[in-house]
Amino acid sequence: MPYDFAWLDLVAFVWFIAGWTGFTIIQDHLMSGRRMVNQHLKIIRRHWMERMLERDNRIMDSQLLGHTMHSCTFFASTNMLVLAGLVGSFGAIEHAHDLVLSLSFTVKTSRQLFEIKMVTLVVIFTFGFFKFTWALRQYNYCCALIGAAPLPPLPPEELRPTADTIAQALTLAIAALNGGMRAYYFALAVLAWIVGPILFMLATTAVIVVLTRRQAFSPTEKVIRVQMARLERSQSTKPQ
Repeated sequence: MPYDFAWLDLVAFVWFIAGWTGFTIIQDHLMSGRRMVNQHLKIIRRHWMERMLERDNRIMDSQLLGHTMHSCTFFASTNMLVLAGLVGSFGAIEHAHDLVLSLSFTVKTSRQLFEIKMVTLVVIFTFGFFKFTWALRQYNYCCALIGAAPLPPLPPEELRPTADTIAQALTLAIAALNGGMRAYYFALAVLAWIVGPILFMLATTAVIVVLTRRQAFSPTEKVIRVQMARLERSQSTKPQ
């Protein structure tokens, strides 16, 4: 352990891990049915799959799925570029360390601690790469499920369970994509660690606040929630 790895650095790092892990668990596993964009979209995707099963022509559905797959491919490719840049920086780590030390607003750290901070960034973007590639694999599985979906008309007792299954598979793919994108946000917080541990904690808190606001208190959440409620009401009044 570097001699200048202070208790404040440890507190900041623990806060970072706890914040990222806690936000992910709450967002992806403990907020079912609550006021969150991702939870609303789970229901909307089920309605989408129900409409898909009612259509003979599913070109539009394949185009929509392809759009999200292209977004995932873009982030995976960008992630590889960032990783290549970070790994390449280790070839000039001494120069990078001297450059950071020359800045007036950074906390002076040893080269060993600076390397730990850089390795942390590499680990985060590696995690993001695995998330993006896993999301792409799951999107391919969704393509198979949609391609094998039965043609209309489907009996009501078969339509809803089939739509639920495909929608759940699509939600798992999107959850992996969201996990990779989340890594980008928290990597920005780690960049603040280069300046100092206090800014690291503040940046981690800011990332959590921003993500929470977008998920639960943004105008986008309100619009999606209203449309979700409208779809649920229309389904409840639809003759069986």
